[in-house]
Amino acid sequence: MVSHSAPRRSRLAPLITLALLAAVLVAPAPTAADDTTTVSAAEAGMVAALNADRTSRGLVPVRVDARLMAIARARSADMVANSYFSHTQPDGRNVFDIISASGITWFGAGEIIAWNNYPTLDTSLQRANLDWLGSPGHYAIVVSTSYNYVGVGLAVDPATGKKFWTAVYLKGPDRTGARASAKAPSVHAGSTSSRRRVSVTWSGADVRLQVLTSGLYTFRVQRRTDGGPWVTVKSSTTRTSFSFDLPRHHTYHFRIQARDRAGNWGFWSASGVTVR
Repeated sequence: MVSHSAPRRSRLAPLITLALLAAVLVAPAPTAADDTTTVSAAEAGMVAALNADRTSRGLVPVRVDARLMAIARARSADMVANSYFSHTQPDGRNVFDIISASGITWFGAGEIIAWNNYPTLDTSLQRANLDWLGSPGHYAIVVSTSYNYVGVGLAVDPATGKKFWTAVYLKGPDRTGARASAKAPSVHAGSTSSRRRVSVTWSGADVRLQVLTSGLYTFRVQRRTDGGPWVTVKSSTTRTSFSFDLPRHHTYHFRIQARDRAGNWGFWSASGVTVR
């Protein structure tokens, strides 16, 4: 376990060797028949387990960051390739050096590592998670109120079956898009017999992080007719409803996208209606 706060002018916290506490429990070497779980599925499972550790204690889940996933995977792979178990690589670098060299903006970070040779990835996951929770230093990082993003990497030594786990936690700027939710449009009487008024409503919120949530800012509204191209009708608005007088006998789809104050757009939320 090791944690550190940026900027880098702060001294690197000394490594606590006793806090590594990997599961060094001997189990039969895995075979292909033992395990049907993929490495990526096991990594996702570990993220879910670590977040369950948080939510069961009333904390906000940390969000997966693809950049941290790449770093965690590389850290585990390096331990397998070079036959060591440490927060410091043979080249002298640690995770904080790697984060900074990747151009990532960060205000604090922590790394926890573990290894065991349990016969399947699922049992290895469970053992590593339990060991982390059983170590005060690791536990403090898992349930920290200072981090908002995480990446998990797993590597398996093909010769020994040892499984190396790395979880990299980060306190960084909000990179998670806001959420929009479009409701089914309502059709009312129109201004003429050939048109109908269609009202579109939606809601939105910024996805909550443990720290540094940016907050909801604006929405973008698009419409298409009869499956045609999407056309932007409102590029930036704080409203949550609009009404349009539209020709009858067409099918209209609307989609809403939300943006937070850090400029992160979320996924589109769509709904549609046929105007008779």
